[in-house]
Amino acid sequence: MRKRYIASAAGAIGAGIMGVILNKEENRNKLKDKVRYITNKVKDTNKSNSTLEDAGIPDQTEDKDPAQLENAKMVSEGSQFGVDYYNEVKEKESEENNMK
Repeated sequence: MRKRYIASAAGAIGAGIMGVILNKEENRNKLKDKVRYITNKVKDTNKSNSTLEDAGIPDQTEDKDPAQLENAKMVSEGSQFGVDYYNEVKEKESEENNMK
């Protein structure tokens, strides 16, 4: 019984504090901006390529991240480590999929 009262009191106090804080339009706008930023960040991470995919095709990615462009430059100069690793992982994945 006491836990219910404590939870209710904590909820009421929290709602009261949020009411006071969000009373100003400036604070509401700050909160809205933060929520938009976080949701956009989550959406971007869901649709972006994985690191492995970027390693296999560094110069063909949509986002031109400087690190990815450096990786593409390194591969174009003859380094095959990233390409070999990418090919090995893809081979293992295809073998695992064929086994199923």
